[in-house]
Amino acid sequence: MRYEETEDDSVSPTDLSELLKEGTKESHDRAENTQFVKDFLKGRIKKELFKLATTALYFTYSALEEEMDRNKDNPVFAPLYFPLELHRREALIKDLKYFYGEDWEEKIQCSEATQHYVDRIHHVGQHEPELLVAHAYTRYMGDLSGGQVLKKVAQRALKLPSTEEGIQFYVFDNISNAQQFKQLYRARMNALDLDKNMKERIVEEANRAFRFNMQVFDELDETGKSLTEEAQDGGFPVHDGKGDLRKCPYYADRLGKAGPGCPYHAAVALAKQPLVQLILAACVAVAAGAAAWYVM
Repeated sequence: MRYEETEDDSVSPTDLSELLKEGTKESHDRAENTQFVKDFLKGRIKKELFKLATTALYFTYSALEEEMDRNKDNPVFAPLYFPLELHRREALIKDLKYFYGEDWEEKIQCSEATQHYVDRIHHVGQHEPELLVAHAYTRYMGDLSGGQVLKKVAQRALKLPSTEEGIQFYVFDNISNAQQFKQLYRARMNALDLDKNMKERIVEEANRAFRFNMQVFDELDETGKSLTEEAQDGGFPVHDGKGDLRKCPYYADRLGKAGPGCPYHAAVALAKQPLVQLILAACVAVAAGAAAWYVM
């Protein structure tokens, strides 16, 4: 699909995409500031917890895509039906097989918070399909945006293969340009025949979807507190070099032990050497020249 030929850049404050963007801003910020998400973004994610998060996503997307399939010919949702580009259930099954093995179905179960989310999605799909737009928007647009950041963090922190096993959920093979696809998706939403009242209800439902997600995050955070350190498989914690050096997990782990210091501070010290700075400057100059040539 050639996304760039189907998008109109002009939007109005009354368009559904703009109403959703503005109407869910507070919920979006709150979701990003849940402890689970903050720890995840810092690379502090236990492998067992990541597996449980993947399980929650599997049940959520199984419900969502079942209802999307049910309403694929319904004019209130059909324009947003992109199974080839967006559906995540099969990708999540690959991830679960990677983490749990071929008998993955026998080893997972739907958590309480996830079940509440799933129940709401089924209710909407079967009784108020217009509101299904809110759940699809909340999940897929997030996956194509911040989800791509989480993909890189998880791959690095959990030392997952470079071939992307375990993070297939974040891989959209049939979308060549995520930004253009998101523009197309928003244009399709704006073209839906919806009155003001229904648009407001969709925004309200999107905020409800965010709350369900936050409840799942909080549940995962509580579960993570009970996991043993042996379950931690996230590699070295992230340290930005700010504040008290003694609070750096890498440094604290080695207090009283022989061995190298914090890699961040070691790298900063090395970068201050005149010879290293000269080499770095030369590399930057070469890279800049190559970039200029490529643009021309």
